[in-house]
Amino acid sequence: MTDSTGQQQDQQAETTTYMRRIRSFVLREGRLTKGQQHALDTYWVDYGLTYQAAPLQLAEIFGRENHKVLEIGFGMGKSLVQMAKAAPEKDFIGIEVHRPGVGACLSEAVAQQVKNLKVFEHDAVEVLEHSIADNSLDTVQLFFPDPWHKKRHHKRRIVQSEFVQLLRRKLKPGGVFHMATDWENYAEHMLEVMLAAEGFTNLSADNTYVERPEQRPLTKFEQRGQRLGHGVWDLMFKKES
Repeated sequence: MTDSTGQQQDQQAETTTYMRRIRSFVLREGRLTKGQQHALDTYWVDYGLTYQAAPLQLAEIFGRENHKVLEIGFGMGKSLVQMAKAAPEKDFIGIEVHRPGVGACLSEAVAQQVKNLKVFEHDAVEVLEHSIADNSLDTVQLFFPDPWHKKRHHKRRIVQSEFVQLLRRKLKPGGVFHMATDWENYAEHMLEVMLAAEGFTNLSADNTYVERPEQRPLTKFEQRGQRLGHGVWDLMFKKES
């Protein structure tokens, strides 16, 4: 008979193998601008976090034990910096695989004099698996991920049951997973996955979507989409105690 610890380790190993086999992104090596390269060369020492195979001590890194927000795939980082500046009482961690976006984020953070932000340039699944301790995050944000809109590519969407259970381990009891997408089909997929996920409660009053909360900035892309009649769907699910 296998004990419960052994079963849990086997399940985590299966999850890890699955998520490493199917990646949710394609690494496009865009050309760095001089400003982005300068930011990486100059400001990484202040803002950068290096992926490691053991959990980082976030309280030591930020110098305090505060509300921790982690954003997966921050793009060019403007909205992430905006959120960090608007909530100096919270600590923000961004993860992005595209180097130009990381450089742009660092430039913006310095320009806005934001101090409560750190960033990874690495695969989010590996960071979450190894560099982030269990029960350490208050909020995980996933805004406008690649929708992989062709049906044959749906398996590459990051919001899958295995990934959601990884987030469940990393969130504190009562912590929130906040998603947003402008693809209705992906919104429906996210909702289906989350409603079936063990250990989460939908914060929507009608068990579907929520209104955009104030803390999520309205991006220029989103404003343009609204003028064209495009929808945006927000989902917020709380980890049960």
